[in-house]
Amino acid sequence: MNIEQARFNMIEQQIRPWDVLDQSVLGLLAVVRREDFVPAAHRPLAFMDIEVPLPEGENMLAPRVEARLLQELQVQRHERVLEIGAGSGFMAALLGHRAQSVVTLEIKETLARLATDNLRRAGVSNVTVVKADGVHGHAAEAPFDAILLSGSVAKVPSELLAQLKPGGRLVAIEGDDPIMTAVRYTQGPEGVVRTPIVEINAKRLVGFPETPRFHF
Repeated sequence: MNIEQARFNMIEQQIRPWDVLDQSVLGLLAVVRREDFVPAAHRPLAFMDIEVPLPEGENMLAPRVEARLLQELQVQRHERVLEIGAGSGFMAALLGHRAQSVVTLEIKETLARLATDNLRRAGVSNVTVVKADGVHGHAAEAPFDAILLSGSVAKVPSELLAQLKPGGRLVAIEGDDPIMTAVRYTQGPEGVVRTPIVEINAKRLVGFPETPRFHF
């Protein structure tokens, strides 16, 4: 496989057509080596439009989803970012290249170690992996300029929104299968503003409450 051609095709055929037009995001995806964050057994899948399997039944978001969420978060170089759901560490690496510092939370020990090792090998030094349940965020280092949930939830907990700085953004995928929506919350002067972005389905983040089911 010609890796650079596969990377180019991923960007031009999957990501750009999905309204990811921010050149800084596209350029970042061209230089951060996604294949280095994919388990060796699945490396041939690194640039395909699928959710690559990870240990413990988890997976990476599809490349176009990663790119769209990154674009919508609009991270600036001076900002501090919280990610919930480290997975393999790839999204944290992308965030690390854009932000001043990143804390990424991962509830599963195996994935926390995987993300830590991948980030170290990739030379990303401004990302800290913390093994923790992300449903409560990371109050010890709050508030953050930006928060990203790398997976879906029924609804973003107010506890996480409270960890945003004024003007801060939180991007997540909300809803219940089969209809989920990527949304951006912005901490404005008159409270939090919720903006729907695009329909996206993704695997649930562990530990977040589900929508109550009504039984008759």
